[in-house]
Amino acid sequence: MSTPLRVAAFVAGLAAFFALAFGVGNAVGPLDVKVDGHEDMGGADMSTSRGDEHAGMDTTTAAAVGGLQTSEDGYTLALEDGRLPAGRQPVAFTITGPDGHPVTAYDEQHEKDLHLIVVGRDLHGFQHVHPVLDAAGRWSTVVDLTPGAWRVIADFTPTGGDPLVLGSDLLVPGRSTPAGLGPDRRTATVGRYDVSLGGDLVAGQESELTLTVRKDGAPVTDLDPYLGAYGHLVALRAGDLAYLHVHPDGGPGDVAPGPAIVFHAEVPSNGAYRLFLDFRHDDVVRTAAFTVHVGGEAGHEH
Repeated sequence: MSTPLRVAAFVAGLAAFFALAFGVGNAVGPLDVKVDGHEDMGGADMSTSRGDEHAGMDTTTAAAVGGLQTSEDGYTLALEDGRLPAGRQPVAFTITGPDGHPVTAYDEQHEKDLHLIVVGRDLHGFQHVHPVLDAAGRWSTVVDLTPGAWRVIADFTPTGGDPLVLGSDLLVPGRSTPAGLGPDRRTATVGRYDVSLGGDLVAGQESELTLTVRKDGAPVTDLDPYLGAYGHLVALRAGDLAYLHVHPDGGPGDVAPGPAIVFHAEVPSNGAYRLFLDFRHDDVVRTAAFTVHVGGEAGHEH
């Protein structure tokens, strides 16, 4: 092959490589995962190290986030199947420890040994579930899935270890057009309940957030305890789905059972965040979702 032809082939190869990289980087866009095609990534985790998904983000602070990697401190989240069909499906996984064996002993946190978050990469379809652990160290539960890219996030503390949050990707075959987050949304309606979000998030600073619950327009003053508090709040950052620990202000016996539930949160950067409040009333757990843009003008929706 002549030198000009070699150069042309090399340039063409580079173009193909960067085209592929661009496609993977935009996986949160319209996604068509074919059962018999090559679009499937086999459930491979696309964010196994801190910082890889932070490109282009303002990361001026070091607030703790989790769920960006599959492995940390010798522990690994291993999905039994990284690709599942749409519908109500069983999900199973193990947490392997530094010795390479499944972990079977956990310290309880918020009344559970492990909290599992399953959410679409467009931050819709949020589910907070508590899988069952068998004697061999296999966790299992059932979740509702639609076509597209999903993130599975496990929040747990292995006995004798530090708290960890690990994440892995899950793909569901089928044509999907991810929904946008839109402008700020600080009110949510869940059946007969309306929940409002008060307070502002500031990157790098602990912020106080107040969630107020009303039913049929009247303040709810008899919330049921849920996970050791009157509400449980999860915050996820758009783009990389960084998981943020959000702490409630007191528990039953320390604070009033509504209508206000107070949390303290620190976000690590400017950007868009999705907040999910689980609250329990009349023995039913409900979830209210909110969108907040930190450090930017994104408009408001009420």
